[in-house]
Amino acid sequence: MSSSQQHPVLSRLFSANDEWAKAVEDVEPSFFRTSAMGQAPKILWIGCSDSRVPESVITASKPGDIFVTRNIANQFHNDDDNALSVLYYAVKHVGVEHVVIVGHTQCGGAEACLSAAQNAMNSGATEAPPTLDALPPNAHINKWLAPVTALAMPIAPLKLERSAAMRMLVEENVKAQVARVCETDTIRDAWIQPPHGKPVYVHGWVHEIESGRLCDLSVSRGPLL
Repeated sequence: MSSSQQHPVLSRLFSANDEWAKAVEDVEPSFFRTSAMGQAPKILWIGCSDSRVPESVITASKPGDIFVTRNIANQFHNDDDNALSVLYYAVKHVGVEHVVIVGHTQCGGAEACLSAAQNAMNSGATEAPPTLDALPPNAHINKWLAPVTALAMPIAPLKLERSAAMRMLVEENVKAQVARVCETDTIRDAWIQPPHGKPVYVHGWVHEIESGRLCDLSVSRGPLL
């Protein structure tokens, strides 16, 4: 079996990793030994898989600061074992105090969903179509994006500028995911009896790729909110 490092793009990652590790050790010699003893992040970040929104980079965070799960269009499906497991583990065992759903501008998933909704409107359809019509309705990505396409359906007839419609969809999608997270047994139980003695809050943000800034949608929810 050949080494992955024969590929230049991967070899550069190993070189960069070595330089990064040395730089960290120079500044904080005990960092990796301390990190190996365990993690105690206070934030669970539910974000998009988009390569332009790496949570640790855009928040200047260190390894160990943020517990993370990411997927296409930063969704939280209540029948997704992976998402439910991450949430449960983060809240019950890791001890996070904040769950943050983070969408972003220029989201390819949201773009596809909005286009599908607009095409449906133009053809007179009233129900959300498959997001990618080149694929069967039961294709994995069509099933995954279906909830976002459904969110786009009432936005499509508003005749907004494309950028405004996209921003609305991105924000509405984040709000929908906040609501879904708050419906889980994990969060409801945490609001009744905080597992680590501190309340857990759920927030919705948008990362603006054009400026690099995070925007708080002011939809935070918690035991007293």
